[in-house]
Amino acid sequence: MPQVSPQEFQHLPLRVHTFLTGVPPHDVWAVDLPRWRTGVTLADFLQTVSSCLCKPPSLVRLLLDIRFFVGRIFGWDREPAANTWKTFATRLTDTDRSQSLVPAGTQDGFFRVVYRFKNEQLVELVNRTVHAAALSTLVETSTAYRFYFAVYVRSVSRFTPFYMTLIDPFRKLIVYPSLLRSIRARWNQAFGEETSQFHRE
Repeated sequence: MPQVSPQEFQHLPLRVHTFLTGVPPHDVWAVDLPRWRTGVTLADFLQTVSSCLCKPPSLVRLLLDIRFFVGRIFGWDREPAANTWKTFATRLTDTDRSQSLVPAGTQDGFFRVVYRFKNEQLVELVNRTVHAAALSTLVETSTAYRFYFAVYVRSVSRFTPFYMTLIDPFRKLIVYPSLLRSIRARWNQAFGEETSQFHRE
């Protein structure tokens, strides 16, 4: 479950490349998933996991509990003043809104949905440490599927770069690898058992 080069990610035909102009990806991750059957979209997968791909495994939940405890002490998790930031949803065009499968602002775990297309979803989170967005997309190849997870970061204060440097080791060594392993397990549970049952019948 490696990090992916920006070049590989930029070559994917995604709305996010123009949508988040001026907010470059902080990093991109990918996990390859078995091709149990053809034609599975990200929207199909989301339906099998109650729409939220960001439900953290137990180890990640423990780290998040620690982070939120510290956040409560320092007031990190309150939204910044309304006149200091804008939701990424303000960038949506009428076409984006008509194509999105859920309304902008819909809660998705810790995040709010900006848009959800058939094979691409962008969610965001903003607090006093960072304005972050996470992009998920599913690409089918001739032999497998590849799930991409990209993180975008926009500073909300001079504290943002320091905060990202502080949490980067935890994100890269624990949080994202654990989340992607969880996604692969949920994928196999959703579609692998379906295929096995089909063959038994």
